[in-house]
Amino acid sequence: MISILGISAFYHDSAAALIVDGEIIAAAQEERFTRKKHDSNYPYKAVEYVLSEGNLKLSQIDHIVFYEKPFLKFERLIETYLAFSPNGFKSFSVSMPIWLREKLFQKKYLFDNLKKHDKNFSDITKINFSEHHYSHAASAFYPSPFEESIIITLDGVGEWATTTVAIGKENKINMLKEIHFPHSIGLLYSAFTYYLGFKVNSGEYKVMGLAPYGEPKYTDIILNKLIDLKEDGSFRLDMTYFNYATGLTMTNKKFSDLFGEPVRNSKKDLIKQFHMDIAASIQIAIEKIILKMVYSIAKDYKSKNLCLAGGVALNCVANGKILKKNLFKNIWIQPAAGDAGGSLGAALALWYNELKKPRKINPLDDMKGSFLGPKFNNEEIEKKLKFLNAKFEKLSEEKLIELVASEIANKKTVGWFQGRMEFGPRALGARSIIADPRSEKMQKELNLKVKFRESFRPFAPSILREDLSNWFELDQDSPYMLLVAEVKKNKQIKMTEESKKLFGIDKLNIPRSSIPAVTHVDYSARVQTVHKNTNPRYYKLLTKFKELTNCPILVNTSFNVRGEPIVCEVEDAFNCFMGTNLDILVCGDFIVYKNQQSQSLSKNYQDSFEKD
Repeated sequence: MISILGISAFYHDSAAALIVDGEIIAAAQEERFTRKKHDSNYPYKAVEYVLSEGNLKLSQIDHIVFYEKPFLKFERLIETYLAFSPNGFKSFSVSMPIWLREKLFQKKYLFDNLKKHDKNFSDITKINFSEHHYSHAASAFYPSPFEESIIITLDGVGEWATTTVAIGKENKINMLKEIHFPHSIGLLYSAFTYYLGFKVNSGEYKVMGLAPYGEPKYTDIILNKLIDLKEDGSFRLDMTYFNYATGLTMTNKKFSDLFGEPVRNSKKDLIKQFHMDIAASIQIAIEKIILKMVYSIAKDYKSKNLCLAGGVALNCVANGKILKKNLFKNIWIQPAAGDAGGSLGAALALWYNELKKPRKINPLDDMKGSFLGPKFNNEEIEKKLKFLNAKFEKLSEEKLIELVASEIANKKTVGWFQGRMEFGPRALGARSIIADPRSEKMQKELNLKVKFRESFRPFAPSILREDLSNWFELDQDSPYMLLVAEVKKNKQIKMTEESKKLFGIDKLNIPRSSIPAVTHVDYSARVQTVHKNTNPRYYKLLTKFKELTNCPILVNTSFNVRGEPIVCEVEDAFNCFMGTNLDILVCGDFIVYKNQQSQSLSKNYQDSFEKD
């Protein structure tokens, strides 16, 4: 038996993953345990969890692998400062002490942290380092259902690479092409996230969600001024508009002057039509860049399969456009596509690339539905609920499913806490808030009264896989909510001439389809297909809801509020339930009604977490 512990840390979304004899045993982000969104510290609790799931002590682990190479990153930092000097001295002087104290000597720093798990761990030679983009590529290809595939990795930056193309065949990955820092699609998108007043590395989803409310008026300016885009999809950014290479901000005054407005102050400035148009423009620009790249790669390498990873692979709108172009027969995207997934990729890379182990192809994929986090049995749940002074009832699975489906059909909102927690940024029916997609008020209500977030943010539909093509222009598995598709024309509600004249957020209140709570203003939806084999209980709930309503779809959003990591433990779920306008909490076989709880248990939850 060979066990490998993968770790990603010290930038954002620290995580740990464990594989044993090539099988993925467990993986989780540190933020879920510490309750600190995008926690970048050494993932102590995540490591503790994956070890316990594998029933192993750290001293029993055969190999430990970190997801990137600190010396290469340090080299990039130094060379960047030299290239841009004397600009950026302030940023240089802020980052250098941290590098010299912790990051440059990361093997020793990791070793010191690892020893805290197990006093018998004494072998520093067990610690290995993968390359950042190789870790991403490995996380995309090795768990995929393909024997051979093109692999594209797009993110902010690793050591030097920001964009890579590789080819995977059986157990080998060969890197083919790279684009290097400071030229980066991820950082370009993050620059616009910053310009729109959202938080970099967490607000990118908001830009994507805001885009359909705007007109892409500035796309040509982006493609003509900010980026030199070649026919093959390779590109260079004009760095005179950006500050991220050496500064403490993403953009500079020249960037603001180009678009005619300063950076939005999220505390003072409301989102205007201008901001929606900027969001629409960068989204379209990014799609054009990615499609050029994908078209060129498809032509050059003649593969029928494509794997995607890196933070940009979470842009499900762009993914949907790639799929629609039919350049590849099959697409598979790593559900933890960002840096958290690097922990898993690093472990898999060591298993296949270094140890040269043969690979068995799973026709579904090897991610187990991405349900790789902690789970709690009924006994543990009951004990926790009693400790929390909750009033609850235990039901058989059949009665529970029937009751919850009926309550949702009556427009009740439900916190759904079942089985193993998801790995990656999406709730997939284990730590989810679920509701009726047929309600015209549900999107606004969930955003404002439950999630405490901006009203424009869209929600995703979970749908029974066998019903998918009856409701959406899609007939491919999308278990990880990473593809956007259009709602079928026969389910759409055409806009009146009056409603067509509306601008921006005013469009929000116009129902677009028979499932308005999950239909975005451009008739699109971020689809999650639900499969009997990976999430049987959620599948049963959808089946029962379909029996009652003739609708095989539920609203599915992550079980948390704005700024909070997705709930991990029973306490997290109960606290979120009592601090929001959720009606019902379902944990395992237990149902908890809000109106039966003592008022003294209510939480002032809205300000418990720093807004993202």
